[in-house]
Amino acid sequence: MAILIICYAMTLRASLARLADMFAYPLRHSHYVELVNPLWTTHALMARVVGVREETADSRTLTLRPGAGWRSHRPGQFVRLGVPIGGQRHTRTYSISSAPDREDGCITVTVKAVPEGRVSERLVRQVRVGEYLPLGEPQGDFVLPESMPVHPLFITGGSGITPIMSMLRNYVQEYEVVPDTVHLHYAPRERDVIFGGELDTLASTQRHYQLFRHYTQDGGARFSAEQLEAACPDWREREVWACGPASLLAAVEAHWQAAGLSHLLHVERFHAPMAAGTDAATAGRVLFAGSATEAQSDGVTNLLRIAEDAGLNPKHGCRMGICHGCDTKLVSGCVRDLRNGALIAEPGDTVQVCVCSAVGDVELAL
Repeated sequence: MAILIICYAMTLRASLARLADMFAYPLRHSHYVELVNPLWTTHALMARVVGVREETADSRTLTLRPGAGWRSHRPGQFVRLGVPIGGQRHTRTYSISSAPDREDGCITVTVKAVPEGRVSERLVRQVRVGEYLPLGEPQGDFVLPESMPVHPLFITGGSGITPIMSMLRNYVQEYEVVPDTVHLHYAPRERDVIFGGELDTLASTQRHYQLFRHYTQDGGARFSAEQLEAACPDWREREVWACGPASLLAAVEAHWQAAGLSHLLHVERFHAPMAAGTDAATAGRVLFAGSATEAQSDGVTNLLRIAEDAGLNPKHGCRMGICHGCDTKLVSGCVRDLRNGALIAEPGDTVQVCVCSAVGDVELAL
C-alpha cells in the first residue's frame, strides 16, 4: 500500500509540473521558481556558495550546497562548475575535495589560480559567500574500487592533491582508519602545499598512512626511481593513483611503463596532453558561421579560446577533449588536433574546439 501511495504522489507531482509548464510556456515553471530560490530549480542544477576558506596564497576551497537533483559523488570524481564573467557563463571542471554524504549535505571544490586563467582567478579571488553557481553532475572514473580493498600508492603534485583528499577524507569518515597507504606529494615550497595541515595531522594520527613531501623549487627533488624505491619498496605490488602537473605524470607513466606495470596505474589530468609544437602553424581567419562572428587565429591557440575571446559562449565541459561537449562541424578549411597533430579537413567532420587549432582560414558551424 505504501508503495502505491508513493507512486501515486510521484505521478500527481509530475502531472502538476506539466500543467504548470503549460502556463509558463515558452519557459518552464522551474524558471520562475528560480527567482525565489535557485536551489529549487529542476531545469538546471545550481549550488550556493556557503563557505570560503583560503588554503594557500593562490588557492581556496569553496563549500557548495547543491540544489535539487544532486546525487552523491564517489571520492575522486569531478564536477563542472559554471562561473558568470562579463555577462557570459564559463564552465570548468574541478575535482571534489570533500568526502561523499557529508552531514551538512555540502561538497567542496578546491581551486588553484592559474596565471591568466579567467575562471580560476575569479573563483579564487572574487567569489563570495551567497553566490549561486551552475553545477554539473559528478563524473569521472579516477576512483577507488568499491568491491575490493586496496593498499594504494598516491602520487600527487600541486592541486592534484584534491581528488586524493576526497579519498583520504572518505576513509576517515567511513572507517575512521586509513588503510596501508603511501603518499608522495610534490609542491614548489612548503607554503604551497594545499591541505598541508590536514595532511600532517593524518600522518601523525593514522599509523598506516605514510606521507612523503618533496619540494621542487630551487633545485628540489623531483620524481625519480630512487626516490620511489626509498619511500615505497613494494611499489610494484600496489595500485597507483597519480594526479598533478603534466611533467610529473609523464615521469610516472614512463616509469610504470618501463616496469611493465601500466595496468596498475590510474592517472587524472587537469589538462589534455598536447603534441610537440610544429613549425607549420599558420595564422588565418576563423568564421563561426552559426554565430556570424569572425576572429583571427595564430594557428596555435585552441578554437574554444578563440571563440570565447570573440565574445561567444559555446557549449563545452572538460576543455580536455574527453566529454565532447564542445563538438561542432567543420564547414570548410582545416584544423589540427593539438593532442596528436592530426589534421581534420573533410567538410562535415566533427571538431572538438577545445583541443583543435585552425590551420589557415577555417569555417565552423558553431
